[in-house]
Amino acid sequence: MTFSRRSFFLCFLSALVLFKAEAQDSPFRPPAVPLIVHDPYFSIWSMTDHLADESTRHWTGTPHPLNCLLRIDSKTYRIMGKTAIPIPSLPQTGLRVYPTRSVYEFAGEGVRLTMTFLSPLLADRPELLARPVSYITWRATAVDGKEHQLSVYLDAGAEIAVNTQDQAVTWARLQWGDLQAVRLGSQAQPILAKAGDDLRINWGNLYLAASGPHVSYVIANREGAQETFTQSGSLPLQDSVEDPLFLHQSRSGSPALICQIDLGRVTTQPVSQFIMLGYDDLFSVELFHQSLQPYWRKQFKDFASLLSAAATDHGRLETESEQIDEALWKRAVASGGEEYAQIVSLAYRQTLGGMKLAMLPDGSPVLFPKENFSNGCISTVDVIYPSAPFFLLLNPDLLAAQLRPVFDYARMSRWRFPFAPHDLGTYPQANGQVYGGREESEKDQMPVEETGNMLIMTAALVQATGKTEMADRYWDLLTRWAEYLQQEGFDPANQLATNDMAGHLEHNTDLSIKAILGLGAYSELCRRTKRTGEAEHYLNTAKQYAETWITKANDGDHFRLAFDRPGTWSQKHNLIWDKILGLHLFPDRVAETELSFYQLKLNPFGLPFDSRTNQSLIDWTIWSASLASSRNGFETFVRPIYRFLNETPNRVPMTDWYLTESGKQVQYSPDRGFQARTVVGGVFSRMLVEEGRGTPAPRSK
Repeated sequence: MTFSRRSFFLCFLSALVLFKAEAQDSPFRPPAVPLIVHDPYFSIWSMTDHLADESTRHWTGTPHPLNCLLRIDSKTYRIMGKTAIPIPSLPQTGLRVYPTRSVYEFAGEGVRLTMTFLSPLLADRPELLARPVSYITWRATAVDGKEHQLSVYLDAGAEIAVNTQDQAVTWARLQWGDLQAVRLGSQAQPILAKAGDDLRINWGNLYLAASGPHVSYVIANREGAQETFTQSGSLPLQDSVEDPLFLHQSRSGSPALICQIDLGRVTTQPVSQFIMLGYDDLFSVELFHQSLQPYWRKQFKDFASLLSAAATDHGRLETESEQIDEALWKRAVASGGEEYAQIVSLAYRQTLGGMKLAMLPDGSPVLFPKENFSNGCISTVDVIYPSAPFFLLLNPDLLAAQLRPVFDYARMSRWRFPFAPHDLGTYPQANGQVYGGREESEKDQMPVEETGNMLIMTAALVQATGKTEMADRYWDLLTRWAEYLQQEGFDPANQLATNDMAGHLEHNTDLSIKAILGLGAYSELCRRTKRTGEAEHYLNTAKQYAETWITKANDGDHFRLAFDRPGTWSQKHNLIWDKILGLHLFPDRVAETELSFYQLKLNPFGLPFDSRTNQSLIDWTIWSASLASSRNGFETFVRPIYRFLNETPNRVPMTDWYLTESGKQVQYSPDRGFQARTVVGGVFSRMLVEEGRGTPAPRSK
């Protein structure tokens, strides 16, 4: 990868004032607020209106407690989390969620405090995206004309480093020059030993670190430390935990990494201090039984070096992240309005935070998405596909980093089918497909779905980068898959598609669109690689299929769910790739007819995905809406999604599968539904279409 060109984000700096005014006045109430978000294991959220209402949680809902107290003169207040002893909360006066930051505001006792959570996931900078370090910054100002003595207490619970609370943890104090740190991790360290969905990490180490003389640390039980700080304004004098300790078998409470930040005497001049919270997972993913290191290890020999660099880079990354947030907001508003921009902002960290960037032995990056709370699969092709607009818009190389291991797997002799695979395993073990018939049979496979996805994404990648490297490398597979779609794709047999929760369906018209566009994508790949005869053949085939589709799927004022089912309908969201790739296989009237019909089917919280249900999928709806030629047409379908996110009673990281009449998350088991999934990267499709069909963006230095 190369990162020498100046970031496209920085050209929007003149929009700074406008951005802050628009975003600050937004009444948006996210269902959950991203705080510390890096990968499927290191992912901490606030799932309440106010940061002090409840314990912070892992995206699965399991408590991953971060607690923060603020002492103003001689009084102590809660600003994050719950405490065992009664401590009043300082009034929270504001919340703004940007792509890389969540900013809380508090006021009381003559003081105004801003608390910022920054995860600098810069999509165009993989070397920074890979760093599993977030910053928490406090910025305080006196607003009553007086001076106030301020100090901050923060604890990070040992729960963050274990899967279940019966696991023992150990800890250490560390110092590298000016930088001090405390860390803890499980005693057993079962690295990459267990795969699954509803799991937290139980290996590696959690770090709390900062530099400077105004920060002090203790490794103690948080209940006692909170009481000591509340009463005296200081931490316990010494570490007071057993070695090792089982989280909730200790009589004295729950162990935590704890720090105190002395902000000193605060006046009208703002005072600020930051700390870093990081996680070293040692090894990130198992790829065909080989343990892969995190990608940051390409640049740093150990976590101490990474933390030192992160401390040095804080000011620069803070500035760059603000610039990126402002520029992306501006772009989203220009493409789809302010409500769309807010959805984009909430989706940004969730998209990247459901993935892990690892390193192959040759040093090249590989990016692995996880199916959060859908089945736990790793590198699912129909999860990579809906998130693809995010990467085509912001960094196509990261899409290539997801596709490469899928291609390599499909080329192995163990994958004996003529169509593309569904997944590589169960996170974090990418050792071969686990879905449906696995590698043994065609039962419950998604042959047309995944094959069309791979062809479309490869063509979009080649278009966005202007390079045919990926296509050249895997041409044998691409050709095999195009031949399969030519034979089996137009009128799909009874099979699953990406909305597998709806069950098998034959003669699926939207799946047929995917096959037709897959053939068109292959024709484009042939054209770009100078295979003129093949390009003409597959383009003509795709055109012929599209013409037949229009006749066969026609149901008067709309097109059918299945060719043989009159009186039915479905979202034809896959049509978006006809626009993105510029294939022009389907005339504009097809999308116009569908969008006019969809308006008749809108419910208070969105558009159902077909006539069999009132359930919706956010990525599908944004894709369908992006077919609209006007801003008003697009916003007609986005507005109910914004309302859903603002009003849903399910306080979880954005669900992409929900009920359009009640605004509730669809729960496929008593306590589980889709949430925190990377597919929300699909909401970036409108910008991709509006800004020129995936034209690659300049990158920062």
